[in-house]
Amino acid sequence: MKRRTFFQTAAGAGLALGTNAAPLLTHLDAFSDPGRLSHVEARHYVKLPDREIECRLCPRNCRLGDKERGYCGVRENVGGVYHTLVYAKVCALNNDPIEKKPFFHFLPGTSALSLATAGCNVNCKFCQNWEISQVRPEQVRNIDLPPRDAADLALRHRSPSIAYTYSEPVVFFEYMMDTAAVSRSRGLRNVVVTGGYINPEPLAELLRAVDAVKVDLKGFNEKFYAEYVRGRLGPVLEAIKLIARSRTWLEIVYLVIPGLNDDRDEIRRMSRWLVREAGPDVPLHFSRFHPMYLMKNLPSTPLSTLESARSVALSEGLRYVYIGNVPGHEAENTVCPSCGRVVIRRVGFQVKDNELQSGRCRFCRHPIPGVWT
Repeated sequence: MKRRTFFQTAAGAGLALGTNAAPLLTHLDAFSDPGRLSHVEARHYVKLPDREIECRLCPRNCRLGDKERGYCGVRENVGGVYHTLVYAKVCALNNDPIEKKPFFHFLPGTSALSLATAGCNVNCKFCQNWEISQVRPEQVRNIDLPPRDAADLALRHRSPSIAYTYSEPVVFFEYMMDTAAVSRSRGLRNVVVTGGYINPEPLAELLRAVDAVKVDLKGFNEKFYAEYVRGRLGPVLEAIKLIARSRTWLEIVYLVIPGLNDDRDEIRRMSRWLVREAGPDVPLHFSRFHPMYLMKNLPSTPLSTLESARSVALSEGLRYVYIGNVPGHEAENTVCPSCGRVVIRRVGFQVKDNELQSGRCRFCRHPIPGVWT
């Protein structure tokens, strides 16, 4: 397929683009035929008799006959060999501020080449990117972006990181792993934005390949996960513990939904669990919900609810607790827990001031955990 200017065909083509997409999307491959999917052999599955397979990538452990797809819709058994259908088939691409992920303690003020394929292994009723996560790969327009080309693009646009985000990176595990390997060999960092619904063995492999993981912890009880996420809480908590014990940087986001997961006692239990299992220095972001997808009947989260949740988390010993989706709120800032001075001042996704010196507060020299250089 010949190279040509991509942006000329973007309008009306259905590829999810960010607001800064125009300069990024030059010199990319033209759209691939939506029906022309990849057929790269998947990892983390076992072959069974009669051409059946069992996927071992996520806790669903889908058992599939010939020609059947997993719950995610992007992995298919073909004659007893499991294939990923979205390898290098990118349907969302942009150069984002790292704060948009959000990562607040990882290379602040830098950008990340952010990409996704179609698919997800859960079905959140409040999904923000349902147009690409809750569809099959044939239903979106893709570009072909092999791992080496993704690394080239990040370097060309001076992004020190590649972010696997927007949909659910677990379902494009093979593409993520290969891109991380290529980009790391060229001096780039790799960050993952995930719901954490992944089995321990592939997660351990992933943690050896990437530099930071942000987990969307969607609630703190199994009933909520079953009804509103179509998954289970237990595997997500196990994933958080495994990440916290690794050398990979971890941040947590909790989308606060009015009347569903905003109970103060539940948030208190979650905060205590995070202090015990992930440590008091793990950044926790309470993010404001806005009605979308299958939950348009609920109001946006009141600011007072977010502030109450943050107060509870701080009182339970978490040191870095933020409020998201409220640009300009003082809880976007990083505050030194020793002297109380603001060491990173943010407005929305922009860093206005950075008072860290070699990872320490400039005012009192207290170390601030994170990846700063």
